[in-house]
Amino acid sequence: MTTTSSADLQQLISNSVKNYREGSIVKGYILEKRPKEFLVDIGYKSEGVISSSEFDHPEEIEVGDEVEVLLARLENDQGMVVLSRLKAAQRQNWAKICKLFQAEGIIQGKVKSVVKGGLTVDVGVEAFLPASQVDITPPKDLQQFVGNTYDFKIVKLNEDRKNIVLSRRELIEAVRNTRRQDFLSTVTVGDIVEGTVKNTTDFGAFLDLDGIDGLLHITDMSWARLTHPSEILKPGDLLKVVILEINKEKERISLGLKQLQSNPWEKIEERFPTGARVKGKISNLMPYGAFVSIEEGIEGLIHVSELSWTKRILRPSDVLTLGQEVEAVVLGVNKEDQKISLGVRQLESNPWDEIEQRFMIGKQVKGKVRNMTAYGAFVELEEGIDGMIHVSDLSWNKKINHPSEVLKKNEEIEAVVIDIDKANQRISLGVKQLEEDPWKEIDRHYKIGDIIKKKISKIANFGAFVELDGGIDGLIHISQISEDRVEKVKDVLKVGDEVEARVIKIDKAERRLGLSIKATSYSDEALLKEKDAFDSLRSTDDMVSFGAALQAAEEEYRPGENSSH
Repeated sequence: MTTTSSADLQQLISNSVKNYREGSIVKGYILEKRPKEFLVDIGYKSEGVISSSEFDHPEEIEVGDEVEVLLARLENDQGMVVLSRLKAAQRQNWAKICKLFQAEGIIQGKVKSVVKGGLTVDVGVEAFLPASQVDITPPKDLQQFVGNTYDFKIVKLNEDRKNIVLSRRELIEAVRNTRRQDFLSTVTVGDIVEGTVKNTTDFGAFLDLDGIDGLLHITDMSWARLTHPSEILKPGDLLKVVILEINKEKERISLGLKQLQSNPWEKIEERFPTGARVKGKISNLMPYGAFVSIEEGIEGLIHVSELSWTKRILRPSDVLTLGQEVEAVVLGVNKEDQKISLGVRQLESNPWDEIEQRFMIGKQVKGKVRNMTAYGAFVELEEGIDGMIHVSDLSWNKKINHPSEVLKKNEEIEAVVIDIDKANQRISLGVKQLEEDPWKEIDRHYKIGDIIKKKISKIANFGAFVELDGGIDGLIHISQISEDRVEKVKDVLKVGDEVEARVIKIDKAERRLGLSIKATSYSDEALLKEKDAFDSLRSTDDMVSFGAALQAAEEEYRPGENSSH
Protein backbone atom coordinates (compact mmCIF):
# COMPACT_ATOMS: atom_id res chain seq x y z
CA MET A 1 0.00 0.00 0.00
CA THR A 2 1.49 3.39 -1.07
CA THR A 3 0.64 7.07 -0.36
CA THR A 4 0.64 9.58 -3.20
CA SER A 5 0.97 13.42 -2.92
CA SER A 6 -1.62 15.76 -4.48
CA ALA A 7 0.80 16.89 -7.23
CA ASP A 8 1.70 13.32 -8.10
CA LEU A 9 -1.96 12.41 -8.16
CA GLN A 10 -2.77 15.15 -10.69
CA GLN A 11 0.15 14.03 -12.83
CA LEU A 12 -1.01 10.38 -12.76
CA ILE A 13 -4.55 11.36 -13.72
CA SER A 14 -3.38 13.54 -16.57
CA ASN A 15 -1.23 10.67 -17.88
CA SER A 16 -4.09 8.09 -17.75
CA VAL A 17 -5.94 6.89 -20.80
CA LYS A 18 -8.93 9.04 -21.56
CA ASN A 19 -10.73 6.53 -23.82
CA TYR A 20 -13.19 4.86 -21.42
CA ARG A 21 -15.49 1.99 -22.41
CA GLU A 22 -18.23 0.49 -20.28
CA GLY A 23 -17.30 -3.05 -19.23
CA SER A 24 -13.57 -2.35 -19.27
CA ILE A 25 -11.25 -2.70 -16.29
CA VAL A 26 -9.47 0.50 -15.34
CA LYS A 27 -7.22 1.73 -12.55
CA GLY A 28 -8.39 4.30 -10.07
CA TYR A 29 -7.31 5.94 -6.82
CA ILE A 30 -9.05 6.41 -3.52
CA LEU A 31 -9.95 10.05 -3.16
CA GLU A 32 -12.02 9.92 -0.01
CA LYS A 33 -12.99 7.42 2.74
CA ARG A 34 -16.63 7.64 3.78
CA PRO A 35 -18.51 5.58 6.49
CA LYS A 36 -19.91 2.99 4.04
CA GLU A 37 -18.18 3.77 0.76
CA PHE A 38 -15.08 5.03 -0.99
CA LEU A 39 -14.87 7.87 -3.54
CA VAL A 40 -12.68 6.74 -6.49
CA ASP A 41 -11.10 8.86 -9.23
CA ILE A 42 -10.45 7.03 -12.51
CA GLY A 43 -9.42 10.23 -14.37
CA TYR A 44 -12.83 10.69 -15.85
CA LYS A 45 -14.88 13.90 -15.69
CA SER A 46 -16.75 12.54 -12.65
CA GLU A 47 -15.81 10.29 -9.79
CA GLY A 48 -17.24 6.90 -8.88
CA VAL A 49 -18.32 5.34 -5.59
CA ILE A 50 -17.53 1.81 -4.39
CA SER A 51 -19.25 0.24 -1.36
CA SER A 52 -16.83 -0.64 1.44
CA SER A 53 -18.42 -4.15 1.45
CA GLU A 54 -16.53 -4.88 -1.80
CA PHE A 55 -13.25 -4.86 0.13
CA ASP A 56 -12.11 -7.78 2.32
CA HIS A 57 -10.51 -5.38 4.84
CA PRO A 58 -12.00 -1.90 4.26
CA GLU A 59 -10.38 -0.53 7.41
CA GLU A 60 -6.95 -0.98 5.85
CA ILE A 61 -7.75 1.12 2.75
CA GLU A 62 -6.08 4.57 2.66
CA VAL A 63 -6.60 7.66 0.48
CA GLY A 64 -4.36 7.40 -2.59
CA ASP A 65 -4.44 3.58 -2.74
CA GLU A 66 -4.63 2.19 -6.24
CA VAL A 67 -7.54 -0.09 -7.11
CA GLU A 68 -8.57 -1.95 -10.25
CA VAL A 69 -12.26 -1.56 -10.97
CA LEU A 70 -14.77 -2.51 -13.63
CA LEU A 71 -16.41 0.45 -15.38
CA ALA A 72 -20.05 -0.62 -15.20
CA ARG A 73 -21.58 2.73 -16.41
CA LEU A 74 -19.99 6.03 -17.37
CA GLU A 75 -22.79 8.00 -15.76
CA ASN A 76 -25.79 7.22 -13.63
CA ASP A 77 -28.80 9.41 -12.72
CA GLN A 78 -26.66 11.44 -10.34
CA GLY A 79 -23.96 11.89 -12.97
CA MET A 80 -21.60 9.54 -11.12
CA VAL A 81 -19.46 6.80 -12.69
CA VAL A 82 -20.70 3.30 -11.66
CA LEU A 83 -17.72 1.16 -10.59
CA SER A 84 -17.29 -2.37 -9.16
CA ARG A 85 -14.14 -3.71 -7.60
CA LEU A 86 -15.71 -7.21 -7.13
CA LYS A 87 -16.70 -7.57 -10.79
CA ALA A 88 -13.23 -6.52 -11.83
CA ALA A 89 -11.72 -9.13 -9.53
CA GLN A 90 -14.13 -11.79 -10.77
CA ARG A 91 -13.30 -11.11 -14.40
CA GLN A 92 -9.58 -11.28 -13.68
CA ASN A 93 -10.06 -14.43 -11.59
CA TRP A 94 -12.21 -16.04 -14.28
CA ALA A 95 -9.38 -15.59 -16.78
CA LYS A 96 -6.94 -17.21 -14.37
CA ILE A 97 -9.38 -20.06 -13.69
CA CYS A 98 -9.81 -20.75 -17.40
CA LYS A 99 -6.04 -21.04 -17.79
CA LEU A 100 -5.84 -23.36 -14.77
CA PHE A 101 -8.63 -25.53 -16.16
CA GLN A 102 -6.82 -25.89 -19.48
CA ALA A 103 -3.57 -26.70 -17.70
CA GLU A 104 -5.37 -29.16 -15.32
CA GLY A 105 -3.92 -27.23 -12.44
CA ILE A 106 -4.95 -27.02 -8.80
CA ILE A 107 -6.85 -24.09 -7.33
CA GLN A 108 -7.31 -23.10 -3.71
CA GLY A 109 -10.66 -22.03 -2.34
CA LYS A 110 -12.61 -21.45 0.83
CA VAL A 111 -15.85 -23.32 1.53
CA LYS A 112 -18.60 -20.75 1.98
CA SER A 113 -21.84 -22.63 2.64
CA VAL A 114 -23.88 -25.84 2.33
CA VAL A 115 -26.30 -25.95 -0.60
CA LYS A 116 -28.49 -28.63 -2.10
CA GLY A 117 -26.27 -31.48 -3.31
CA GLY A 118 -22.98 -30.08 -2.03
CA LEU A 119 -21.03 -26.95 -1.08
CA THR A 120 -20.32 -23.50 -2.52
CA VAL A 121 -16.64 -22.58 -2.66
CA ASP A 122 -15.01 -19.17 -3.19
CA VAL A 123 -12.11 -19.60 -5.63
CA GLY A 124 -12.15 -15.96 -6.67
CA VAL A 125 -15.54 -16.64 -8.14
CA GLU A 126 -18.27 -18.84 -6.76
CA ALA A 127 -17.88 -22.56 -7.62
CA PHE A 128 -19.84 -25.71 -6.78
CA LEU A 129 -18.42 -28.76 -4.98
CA PRO A 130 -20.76 -31.82 -5.24
CA ALA A 131 -21.10 -33.87 -2.03
CA SER A 132 -19.76 -36.94 -3.89
CA GLN A 133 -16.54 -35.02 -4.64
CA VAL A 134 -15.84 -33.79 -1.11
CA ASP A 135 -13.98 -36.91 0.05
CA ILE A 136 -13.31 -40.57 -0.83
CA THR A 137 -16.44 -41.51 1.09
CA PRO A 138 -19.23 -38.91 0.83
CA PRO A 139 -19.48 -37.35 4.33
CA LYS A 140 -22.75 -37.40 6.24
CA ASP A 141 -22.21 -33.90 7.67
CA LEU A 142 -21.17 -31.25 5.10
CA GLN A 143 -21.33 -28.46 7.65
CA GLN A 144 -17.95 -29.51 9.07
CA PHE A 145 -16.23 -28.23 5.89
CA VAL A 146 -17.70 -24.70 5.95
CA GLY A 147 -15.03 -22.03 6.62
CA ASN A 148 -12.12 -24.31 5.73
CA THR A 149 -9.71 -23.76 2.86
CA TYR A 150 -8.72 -26.67 0.59
CA ASP A 151 -7.07 -27.42 -2.73
CA PHE A 152 -9.40 -28.42 -5.57
CA LYS A 153 -9.31 -29.67 -9.10
CA ILE A 154 -11.58 -27.98 -11.67
CA VAL A 155 -13.53 -30.82 -13.29
CA LYS A 156 -16.08 -28.77 -15.26
CA LEU A 157 -16.20 -25.19 -16.53
CA ASN A 158 -18.90 -23.42 -18.53
CA GLU A 159 -17.76 -19.96 -19.69
CA ASP A 160 -21.15 -18.95 -21.04
CA ARG A 161 -23.02 -19.75 -17.85
CA LYS A 162 -20.04 -18.97 -15.65
CA ASN A 163 -20.42 -22.34 -13.89
CA ILE A 164 -17.50 -24.10 -12.19
CA VAL A 165 -17.59 -27.62 -10.71
CA LEU A 166 -14.79 -28.69 -8.36
CA SER A 167 -13.48 -31.94 -6.95
CA ARG A 168 -11.48 -32.47 -3.82
CA ARG A 169 -11.89 -36.24 -4.05
CA GLU A 170 -9.80 -36.55 -7.23
CA LEU A 171 -6.84 -34.88 -5.53
CA ILE A 172 -7.19 -37.16 -2.48
CA GLU A 173 -7.43 -40.24 -4.72
CA ALA A 174 -4.36 -39.17 -6.67
CA VAL A 175 -2.39 -38.78 -3.45
CA ARG A 176 -3.70 -42.11 -2.15
CA ASN A 177 -2.81 -43.80 -5.43
CA THR A 178 0.76 -42.54 -5.20
CA ARG A 179 0.99 -43.66 -1.59
CA ARG A 180 -0.62 -46.99 -2.53
CA GLN A 181 1.94 -47.67 -5.23
CA ASP A 182 4.75 -46.69 -2.86
CA PHE A 183 3.31 -49.03 -0.21
CA LEU A 184 2.95 -51.97 -2.60
CA SER A 185 6.49 -51.55 -3.89
CA THR A 186 8.08 -51.51 -0.45
CA VAL A 187 6.18 -54.02 1.77
CA THR A 188 6.56 -57.81 1.74
CA VAL A 189 4.72 -60.74 3.32
CA GLY A 190 5.57 -60.91 6.99
CA ASP A 191 5.99 -57.16 7.48
CA ILE A 192 4.25 -55.61 10.46
CA VAL A 193 2.34 -52.44 9.54
CA GLU A 194 -0.10 -50.05 11.17
CA GLY A 195 -3.59 -49.48 9.86
CA THR A 196 -6.80 -47.76 10.84
CA VAL A 197 -10.06 -49.73 10.91
CA LYS A 198 -12.33 -48.23 8.22
CA ASN A 199 -15.34 -50.50 8.62
CA THR A 200 -16.38 -53.98 9.73
CA THR A 201 -18.46 -56.65 8.01
CA ASP A 202 -19.69 -60.09 9.06
CA PHE A 203 -16.59 -61.70 7.57
CA GLY A 204 -13.89 -59.24 8.67
CA ALA A 205 -12.65 -55.66 8.81
CA PHE A 206 -11.06 -53.33 6.24
CA LEU A 207 -8.02 -51.34 7.34
CA ASP A 208 -6.58 -48.22 5.70
CA LEU A 209 -2.86 -48.87 5.21
CA ASP A 210 -1.51 -45.49 4.13
CA GLY A 211 -3.76 -45.22 1.08
CA ILE A 212 -4.51 -48.87 0.38
CA ASP A 213 -7.14 -51.10 1.95
CA GLY A 214 -6.24 -54.39 3.59
CA LEU A 215 -8.64 -57.13 4.69
CA LEU A 216 -8.37 -58.56 8.17
CA HIS A 217 -10.51 -61.70 8.00
CA ILE A 218 -12.46 -62.67 11.12
CA THR A 219 -10.56 -65.97 11.33
CA ASP A 220 -7.27 -64.05 11.52
CA MET A 221 -8.36 -61.67 14.27
CA SER A 222 -8.12 -63.91 17.30
CA TRP A 223 -7.26 -67.46 18.28
CA ALA A 224 -10.58 -67.42 20.13
CA ARG A 225 -13.83 -67.98 18.25
CA LEU A 226 -15.56 -64.74 17.20
CA THR A 227 -19.11 -64.37 15.95
CA HIS A 228 -18.52 -60.81 14.68
CA PRO A 229 -15.43 -58.52 14.33
CA SER A 230 -17.18 -55.84 16.40
CA GLU A 231 -16.53 -57.99 19.47
CA ILE A 232 -12.87 -56.87 19.54
CA LEU A 233 -12.54 -53.80 17.27
CA LYS A 234 -14.42 -50.80 15.90
CA PRO A 235 -13.98 -48.18 13.13
CA GLY A 236 -11.20 -45.74 13.97
CA ASP A 237 -9.09 -48.24 15.92
CA LEU A 238 -5.36 -48.14 15.14
CA LEU A 239 -3.95 -51.66 14.85
CA LYS A 240 -0.61 -53.30 14.28
CA VAL A 241 -1.07 -56.19 11.87
CA VAL A 242 1.12 -58.57 9.89
CA ILE A 243 0.88 -58.89 6.10
CA LEU A 244 -0.17 -62.44 5.20
CA GLU A 245 -0.61 -62.11 1.44
CA ILE A 246 -0.10 -59.49 -1.29
CA ASN A 247 -1.72 -59.43 -4.73
CA LYS A 248 -0.13 -56.48 -6.52
CA GLU A 249 -2.15 -56.91 -9.72
CA LYS A 250 -5.48 -56.71 -7.91
CA GLU A 251 -4.05 -54.48 -5.15
CA ARG A 252 -5.35 -56.82 -2.45
CA ILE A 253 -3.68 -57.33 0.88
CA SER A 254 -4.60 -59.93 3.49
CA LEU A 255 -3.76 -59.10 7.09
CA GLY A 256 -3.44 -61.00 10.34
CA LEU A 257 -3.78 -59.92 13.95
CA LYS A 258 -3.70 -63.20 15.85
CA GLN A 259 -0.41 -64.09 14.15
CA LEU A 260 1.28 -61.46 16.33
CA GLN A 261 0.28 -63.53 19.38
CA SER A 262 1.47 -66.98 20.41
CA ASN A 263 -0.71 -69.84 19.17
CA PRO A 264 -2.52 -71.33 22.17
CA TRP A 265 -3.19 -74.51 20.16
CA GLU A 266 0.50 -75.48 20.19
CA LYS A 267 1.03 -78.66 22.26
CA ILE A 268 -2.74 -78.69 22.92
CA GLU A 269 -2.81 -82.50 23.29
CA GLU A 270 -0.23 -82.31 26.06
CA ARG A 271 -2.03 -79.50 27.88
CA PHE A 272 -5.51 -81.02 27.56
CA PRO A 273 -5.16 -84.82 27.32
CA THR A 274 -8.21 -87.03 26.80
CA GLY A 275 -9.86 -87.76 30.13
CA ALA A 276 -8.60 -84.59 31.82
CA ARG A 277 -11.06 -82.49 33.80
CA VAL A 278 -11.28 -78.82 32.84
CA LYS A 279 -13.20 -75.78 34.03
CA GLY A 280 -14.52 -72.90 31.95
CA LYS A 281 -17.39 -70.53 31.20
CA ILE A 282 -20.20 -71.05 28.72
CA SER A 283 -19.34 -68.66 25.85
CA ASN A 284 -22.05 -69.59 23.36
CA LEU A 285 -25.16 -71.75 23.20
CA MET A 286 -26.23 -73.44 19.98
CA PRO A 287 -29.05 -75.95 19.31
CA TYR A 288 -26.45 -78.73 18.90
CA GLY A 289 -24.21 -77.93 21.87
CA ALA A 290 -22.54 -75.46 24.22
CA PHE A 291 -19.15 -73.79 23.70
CA VAL A 292 -16.95 -73.50 26.77
CA SER A 293 -14.09 -70.99 27.03
CA ILE A 294 -11.34 -72.97 28.76
CA GLU A 295 -8.67 -70.27 28.47
CA GLU A 296 -7.85 -67.29 26.23
CA GLY A 297 -8.27 -68.44 22.63
CA ILE A 298 -9.28 -72.01 23.54
CA GLU A 299 -12.87 -73.24 23.38
CA GLY A 300 -14.34 -76.70 23.71
CA LEU A 301 -17.73 -77.98 22.60
CA ILE A 302 -20.10 -79.98 24.79
CA HIS A 303 -22.43 -81.72 22.36
CA VAL A 304 -26.04 -81.86 23.56
CA SER A 305 -25.76 -85.67 23.70
CA GLU A 306 -22.88 -85.38 26.20
CA LEU A 307 -24.84 -83.42 28.81
CA SER A 308 -26.58 -86.34 30.53
CA TRP A 309 -26.62 -90.13 30.50
CA THR A 310 -30.35 -90.35 30.95
CA LYS A 311 -32.10 -86.98 30.76
CA ARG A 312 -33.72 -86.10 27.44
CA ILE A 313 -32.19 -82.65 26.80
CA LEU A 314 -33.45 -81.07 23.57
CA ARG A 315 -31.38 -77.87 23.74
CA PRO A 316 -28.33 -76.98 25.85
CA SER A 317 -30.06 -73.71 26.79
CA ASP A 318 -32.59 -75.80 28.76
CA VAL A 319 -29.92 -76.61 31.36
CA LEU A 320 -27.08 -74.10 30.76
CA THR A 321 -26.77 -70.30 30.64
CA LEU A 322 -24.23 -67.92 29.09
CA GLY A 323 -21.39 -67.12 31.45
CA GLN A 324 -22.11 -70.12 33.66
CA GLU A 325 -19.02 -71.84 35.08
CA VAL A 326 -18.93 -75.56 34.31
CA GLU A 327 -16.65 -78.53 34.76
CA ALA A 328 -16.23 -81.04 31.96
CA VAL A 329 -14.12 -83.96 30.78
CA VAL A 330 -11.94 -83.80 27.65
CA LEU A 331 -13.25 -86.44 25.21
CA GLY A 332 -10.95 -85.63 22.29
CA VAL A 333 -8.67 -83.00 20.75
CA ASN A 334 -8.29 -82.14 17.05
CA LYS A 335 -5.31 -79.79 16.71
CA GLU A 336 -5.64 -79.34 12.93
CA ASP A 337 -9.28 -78.24 13.11
CA GLN A 338 -8.70 -76.55 16.49
CA LYS A 339 -11.54 -78.42 18.16
CA ILE A 340 -11.89 -79.89 21.63
CA SER A 341 -14.77 -82.23 22.44
CA LEU A 342 -16.03 -82.08 26.01
CA GLY A 343 -18.53 -84.03 28.07
CA VAL A 344 -20.40 -83.27 31.29
CA ARG A 345 -22.08 -86.62 31.82
CA GLN A 346 -18.66 -88.29 32.06
CA LEU A 347 -18.25 -86.63 35.47
CA GLU A 348 -20.70 -89.28 36.75
CA SER A 349 -20.93 -93.01 36.24
CA ASN A 350 -23.16 -94.26 33.43
CA PRO A 351 -26.32 -95.77 35.00
CA TRP A 352 -26.50 -98.20 32.06
CA ASP A 353 -23.21 -99.77 33.17
CA GLU A 354 -25.04 -101.39 36.10
CA ILE A 355 -28.46 -101.69 34.48
CA GLU A 356 -28.61 -105.51 34.84
CA GLN A 357 -28.19 -105.23 38.61
CA ARG A 358 -30.91 -102.60 38.96
CA PHE A 359 -33.42 -104.08 36.52
CA MET A 360 -32.85 -107.83 36.41
CA ILE A 361 -34.66 -109.97 33.84
CA GLY A 362 -37.81 -111.34 35.42
CA LYS A 363 -38.03 -108.49 37.93
CA GLN A 364 -41.41 -106.87 38.40
CA VAL A 365 -41.24 -103.08 38.01
CA LYS A 366 -43.53 -100.06 38.16
CA GLY A 367 -43.55 -97.05 35.87
CA LYS A 368 -45.57 -94.35 34.17
CA VAL A 369 -46.69 -94.66 30.53
CA ARG A 370 -44.76 -91.82 28.89
CA ASN A 371 -45.54 -92.33 25.21
CA MET A 372 -47.30 -94.75 22.86
CA THR A 373 -46.67 -95.76 19.26
CA ALA A 374 -48.34 -98.25 16.94
CA TYR A 375 -45.86 -100.95 17.95
CA GLY A 376 -45.76 -100.42 21.71
CA ALA A 377 -45.69 -98.22 24.81
CA PHE A 378 -42.73 -96.52 26.52
CA VAL A 379 -42.74 -96.68 30.30
CA GLU A 380 -40.54 -94.39 32.41
CA LEU A 381 -38.94 -96.57 35.08
CA GLU A 382 -36.87 -93.67 36.49
CA GLU A 383 -35.76 -90.31 35.13
CA GLY A 384 -34.17 -90.91 31.75
CA ILE A 385 -34.60 -94.71 31.83
CA ASP A 386 -37.45 -96.07 29.75
CA GLY A 387 -38.66 -99.57 29.11
CA MET A 388 -40.69 -100.56 26.06
CA ILE A 389 -43.71 -102.85 26.09
CA HIS A 390 -44.24 -104.30 22.63
CA VAL A 391 -47.88 -104.54 21.58
CA SER A 392 -47.50 -108.33 21.45
CA ASP A 393 -46.55 -108.40 25.15
CA LEU A 394 -49.76 -106.76 26.36
CA SER A 395 -52.03 -109.84 26.32
CA TRP A 396 -51.67 -113.63 26.01
CA ASN A 397 -54.93 -114.08 24.14
CA LYS A 398 -56.28 -110.83 22.76
CA LYS A 399 -55.03 -109.24 19.58
CA ILE A 400 -54.07 -105.66 20.47
CA ASN A 401 -53.75 -103.34 17.48
CA HIS A 402 -52.60 -100.28 19.45
CA PRO A 403 -51.44 -100.00 23.08
CA SER A 404 -54.01 -97.23 23.67
CA GLU A 405 -56.67 -99.97 23.62
CA VAL A 406 -55.51 -101.16 27.04
CA LEU A 407 -53.21 -98.36 28.34
CA LYS A 408 -53.50 -94.63 29.01
CA LYS A 409 -50.79 -91.98 28.87
CA ASN A 410 -49.34 -91.12 32.33
CA GLU A 411 -51.02 -94.24 33.76
CA GLU A 412 -49.00 -95.98 36.49
CA ILE A 413 -48.60 -99.64 35.54
CA GLU A 414 -46.72 -102.77 36.55
CA ALA A 415 -44.67 -104.84 34.13
CA VAL A 416 -41.99 -107.51 34.03
CA VAL A 417 -38.44 -107.04 32.66
CA ILE A 418 -38.15 -109.57 29.85
CA ASP A 419 -34.93 -108.42 28.15
CA ILE A 420 -32.05 -105.90 28.49
CA ASP A 421 -29.96 -104.63 25.56
CA LYS A 422 -27.17 -102.78 27.35
CA ALA A 423 -25.28 -101.82 24.18
CA ASN A 424 -28.30 -100.04 22.68
CA GLN A 425 -29.63 -98.93 26.07
CA ARG A 426 -32.97 -100.70 25.73
CA ILE A 427 -35.14 -102.47 28.28
CA SER A 428 -37.97 -104.71 27.06
CA LEU A 429 -41.00 -105.04 29.31
CA GLY A 430 -44.12 -107.19 29.28
CA VAL A 431 -47.52 -106.84 30.91
CA LYS A 432 -48.90 -110.25 30.00
CA GLN A 433 -45.94 -111.83 31.78
CA LEU A 434 -47.45 -110.68 35.10
CA GLU A 435 -49.85 -113.63 34.66
CA GLU A 436 -49.27 -117.24 33.75
CA ASP A 437 -49.74 -118.06 30.08
CA PRO A 438 -53.15 -119.80 30.03
CA TRP A 439 -51.98 -121.98 27.15
CA LYS A 440 -48.99 -123.23 29.09
CA GLU A 441 -51.07 -125.77 31.01
CA ILE A 442 -54.08 -125.96 28.71
CA ASP A 443 -53.95 -129.76 28.86
CA ARG A 444 -54.74 -129.63 32.56
CA HIS A 445 -57.95 -127.71 31.94
CA TYR A 446 -59.22 -129.10 28.61
CA LYS A 447 -58.96 -132.50 26.89
CA ILE A 448 -60.31 -133.82 23.61
CA GLY A 449 -63.89 -134.94 24.18
CA ASP A 450 -64.57 -132.59 27.10
CA ILE A 451 -68.01 -131.00 27.05
CA ILE A 452 -68.24 -127.32 27.99
CA LYS A 453 -71.16 -124.96 28.52
CA LYS A 454 -70.41 -121.33 27.60
CA LYS A 455 -71.95 -118.29 25.94
CA ILE A 456 -71.28 -117.14 22.41
CA SER A 457 -68.95 -114.05 22.56
CA LYS A 458 -68.36 -113.31 18.85
CA ILE A 459 -69.91 -114.22 15.50
CA ALA A 460 -68.07 -114.53 12.16
CA ASN A 461 -69.12 -115.78 8.74
CA PHE A 462 -67.01 -118.94 9.28
CA GLY A 463 -68.10 -119.71 12.84
CA ALA A 464 -68.73 -118.57 16.39
CA PHE A 465 -66.40 -117.95 19.33
CA VAL A 466 -66.91 -118.71 22.98
CA GLU A 467 -64.71 -117.32 25.75
CA LEU A 468 -63.34 -120.04 28.02
CA ASP A 469 -61.64 -119.82 31.39
CA GLY A 470 -58.35 -117.88 31.38
CA GLY A 471 -59.52 -115.65 28.55
CA ILE A 472 -59.01 -118.39 25.95
CA ASP A 473 -61.23 -118.28 22.88
CA GLY A 474 -62.64 -121.46 21.40
CA LEU A 475 -63.94 -121.64 17.83
CA ILE A 476 -67.08 -123.43 16.78
CA HIS A 477 -66.56 -123.70 13.04
CA ILE A 478 -69.63 -123.33 10.84
CA SER A 479 -69.24 -127.00 9.88
CA GLN A 480 -69.46 -127.97 13.58
CA ILE A 481 -72.70 -126.20 14.42
CA SER A 482 -75.22 -128.74 13.11
CA GLU A 483 -75.57 -131.98 11.16
CA ASP A 484 -77.63 -129.94 8.73
CA ARG A 485 -75.89 -127.54 6.37
CA VAL A 486 -75.68 -124.03 7.86
CA GLU A 487 -75.65 -121.20 5.33
CA LYS A 488 -75.16 -118.33 7.78
CA VAL A 489 -73.90 -118.61 11.36
CA LYS A 490 -76.02 -115.69 12.54
CA ASP A 491 -79.18 -117.54 11.42
CA VAL A 492 -78.46 -120.26 13.98
CA LEU A 493 -76.38 -118.61 16.73
CA LYS A 494 -76.35 -115.19 18.38
CA VAL A 495 -73.95 -113.45 20.78
CA GLY A 496 -75.01 -114.29 24.34
CA ASP A 497 -76.53 -117.70 23.45
CA GLU A 498 -75.40 -120.40 25.85
CA VAL A 499 -74.26 -123.49 23.99
CA GLU A 500 -73.01 -126.93 24.86
CA ALA A 501 -70.05 -128.02 22.79
CA ARG A 502 -67.35 -130.62 22.75
CA VAL A 503 -63.58 -130.06 22.54
CA ILE A 504 -62.36 -131.64 19.30
CA LYS A 505 -59.07 -129.79 18.75
CA ILE A 506 -56.26 -128.45 21.01
CA ASP A 507 -53.15 -126.95 19.36
CA LYS A 508 -50.80 -125.41 21.96
CA ALA A 509 -48.25 -124.30 19.36
CA GLU A 510 -50.80 -122.40 17.32
CA ARG A 511 -52.88 -121.48 20.39
CA ARG A 512 -56.07 -122.89 18.89
CA LEU A 513 -58.97 -124.69 20.53
CA GLY A 514 -61.72 -126.14 18.33
CA LEU A 515 -65.24 -126.90 19.55
CA SER A 516 -68.18 -128.77 18.06
CA ILE A 517 -71.88 -128.54 18.93
CA LYS A 518 -72.94 -131.41 16.68
CA ALA A 519 -70.38 -133.76 18.25
CA THR A 520 -71.76 -133.49 21.78
CA SER A 521 -73.59 -136.84 21.31
CA TYR A 522 -70.91 -138.58 19.18
CA SER A 523 -69.28 -141.80 20.23
CA ASP A 524 -65.52 -141.77 20.77
CA GLU A 525 -65.05 -143.34 17.33
CA ALA A 526 -67.26 -140.78 15.60
CA LEU A 527 -65.57 -137.98 17.57
CA LEU A 528 -62.16 -139.11 16.33
CA LYS A 529 -63.35 -138.99 12.70
CA GLU A 530 -64.79 -135.54 13.24
CA LYS A 531 -61.49 -134.40 14.79
CA ASP A 532 -59.60 -135.56 11.70
CA ALA A 533 -62.05 -133.72 9.48
CA PHE A 534 -61.66 -130.56 11.59
CA ASP A 535 -57.85 -130.83 11.38
CA SER A 536 -58.10 -130.53 7.61
CA LEU A 537 -59.44 -127.00 8.09
CA ARG A 538 -55.94 -125.96 9.17
CA SER A 539 -54.95 -125.47 5.55
CA THR A 540 -57.93 -123.28 4.75
CA ASP A 541 -58.12 -119.49 4.99
CA ASP A 542 -60.49 -119.81 7.93
CA MET A 543 -57.90 -121.40 10.18
CA VAL A 544 -54.57 -120.12 8.83
CA SER A 545 -54.41 -117.44 11.53
CA PHE A 546 -56.48 -117.88 14.62
CA GLY A 547 -55.68 -114.36 15.73
CA ALA A 548 -56.77 -112.96 12.38
CA ALA A 549 -59.95 -115.02 12.65
CA LEU A 550 -60.70 -113.50 16.03
CA GLN A 551 -60.09 -110.01 14.66
CA ALA A 552 -62.30 -110.68 11.65
CA ALA A 553 -65.06 -111.89 13.98
CA GLU A 554 -64.92 -108.69 15.98
CA GLU A 555 -64.94 -106.47 12.92
CA GLU A 556 -67.85 -108.39 11.44
CA TYR A 557 -69.81 -108.29 14.66
CA ARG A 558 -69.17 -104.60 15.37
CA PRO A 559 -68.75 -102.78 12.07
CA GLY A 560 -67.57 -99.17 12.43
CA GLU A 561 -66.95 -99.48 16.18
CA ASN A 562 -63.73 -99.79 18.15
CA SER A 563 -63.00 -103.34 19.17
CA SER A 564 -63.41 -104.16 22.83
CA HIS A 565 -61.56 -107.09 24.29
